Amino acid sequence: MAPAVIYGSQPDEAPLLINKASIKADATNVTYDVKEDYAGDYRFAPIEEAQVSRAMIKRYFNMMYERAISDVVIIGAGSAGLSCAYHLAKSRPDLKITIIEANVAPGGGAWLGGQLMTPMVVRKPADRFLDEIGVPYEDEGAFVVVKHAALFTSTILSRVLAFPNVVLMNATAVEDLIVRPDARDPTGRAQRVAGVVTNWTLVALNHDTQSCMDPNVITAPVIVSATGHDGPMGAFSAKRLVSMGLLKELGNMRGLDMNRAEPAIVNGTREVAPGLIMTGMELSEHDGSNRMGPTFGAMMASGIKAAREAIRIFETSQIVDGKLVA
Repeated sequence: MAPAVIYGSQPDEAPLLINKASIKADATNVTYDVKEDYAGDYRFAPIEEAQVSRAMIKRYFNMMYERAISDVVIIGAGSAGLSCAYHLAKSRPDLKITIIEANVAPGGGAWLGGQLMTPMVVRKPADRFLDEIGVPYEDEGAFVVVKHAALFTSTILSRVLAFPNVVLMNATAVEDLIVRPDARDPTGRAQRVAGVVTNWTLVALNHDTQSCMDPNVITAPVIVSATGHDGPMGAFSAKRLVSMGLLKELGNMRGLDMNRAEPAIVNGTREVAPGLIMTGMELSEHDGSNRMGPTFGAMMASGIKAAREAIRIFETSQIVDGKLVA
């Protein structure tokens, strides 16, 4: 039986946004003069501009308040990150899973196949994941082909966001990792990744043009990094491990070899530092493995393995208020 995830009581001074006393209980019972008529008389229910703002602000900032302590933070909503989120949310509905995506549009590089062509190639046995989430494909023997990569990405994204225990903060960048002494080390010398430092992506991109704009933080006992190979915001956690002295040097991604690359990524998915699981193409930069190019099965399988690694940590640890204590 897995150890319980324990949350302490919230402070007495709950934020004003949480107070729902002013919300009218009978708001949904009001009858409005609406009409769905496509012959020229389509009429909407009335609305005030401030209602739109308040509807967004209340929900978004309540979400930020509630997810300041998460169970799992997934950095990156590409094919590996989303596959991880799906398997984790389905397997452990009790966990609060928070996905942080730097781009406005989640999905990473999985909206297209290779060289801006649309079909997506998935090698077997990763086609079983397509069956699970309901993505059709053509069977080519050793691999299958989804007619458009966007069909996979839009499907997995909708499946993930439908889980009540998952939230996605896109247009949000992870600027740093929270690192604390590892409770499992009695000497206090070992370090553990214990959360993420976040900011709006547009702010993160303009630190050199504006005065100091401090970030926000989210704590979690497990961080899954799925930021892809090196790029503007790629391989973030791998590079940060080096700069903070938790990794001697990057392995650097090797040249393309599909037959070596995909099993290396899946089999190498693991907790690379205490509290930090790495998945997908970011591992190629961390480990120095080959790239696989436009074939996506390893991203799905690596994400699933990352979810299993996260579950293993929860099943073998005592966690209190978002901190691993034993």
